[in-house]
Amino acid sequence: MRPKKTILCVDDNEQVLSVRTFLLETRGYRIIAAKNAQEAIEVLERSLPGTLDLILCDLLMPQMDGNELVRRAKQIHLGLPAMIVSGTVNAFDRALHADVFLPKGACSPAEMIERIRVLVARKRGPKKAAGPAPTQSSDLSPFAHATAS
Repeated sequence: MRPKKTILCVDDNEQVLSVRTFLLETRGYRIIAAKNAQEAIEVLERSLPGTLDLILCDLLMPQMDGNELVRRAKQIHLGLPAMIVSGTVNAFDRALHADVFLPKGACSPAEMIERIRVLVARKRGPKKAAGPAPTQSSDLSPFAHATAS
């Protein structure tokens, strides 16, 4: 069984946060929920590099918008994929630091899940098709390659 991917989910609307958390947990993701950007920054600062697989946040939040949160998150965790969701479609230009922008209501939950799957897979990198090339050493026994692979 593969380890669960961890998503930091941030939204100031508790109802939206709980629905999104439920949706993602039922798809096998581990969710860390944060009710505001400051709470999310604290989670990011406490997390070891590589332990978070995605940040998913709302664009319009009090004190700090999603774009600024994503910018700071990417400074703390280099290469962390980010998805911003917003009910304001014309705010797309404000989501400059996100890898994906999805307008609320304009995409289905299935589309959001698929986008998340792609972002998390991209962070992990492509699957390795073959192992490292065998070494050509005279001191290796003829069975060395069979036992190494």
